[in-house]
Amino acid sequence: MGTNEHGDLTTAPPNEAERSHQAVYSIGDLAAELGVSSRAIRFYEDQGMLSPRRVGGNRVYTPSDFARLKLILRGKRLGFSLSDIRELLDLYYVDHDHLEQMHQTLAKSRARITELELQLSELQTTLHELRELESLLVNTINQRTAAAAKRRTGNAEELPTS
Repeated sequence: MGTNEHGDLTTAPPNEAERSHQAVYSIGDLAAELGVSSRAIRFYEDQGMLSPRRVGGNRVYTPSDFARLKLILRGKRLGFSLSDIRELLDLYYVDHDHLEQMHQTLAKSRARITELELQLSELQTTLHELRELESLLVNTINQRTAAAAKRRTGNAEELPTS
């Protein structure tokens, strides 16, 4: 869900040049930087997707945690389930070249594209039906408004009946 030094799609944490200058983050820092609530971050921790260190009872997040949370949020934005995101993140450590991770990401992305294309088709059909209904209603309202106006002026005999 990111790219590695070769330009390959991967869910790998970004390299040092892509990371923030900050060495560690508090939960508040992380929440503010990524535009999520502290509660959401704790939820991902509860799901086993983040494992911050504890220092004096406070959560301390590393740049790696930051990158991992960014990937989690991107996966959610793309419509992947939490289990899919967890699986893809865990595959990062399976092989050095990350081929399995890339293959799985590709397969899940293609499946998601298919789902979205079906939803888009269904939405287009629904929009078409709603536009037809809208047109019918506008025409009927206009006809009845005109008929009511003519009745008020005494020209009811000139109106076609429907």
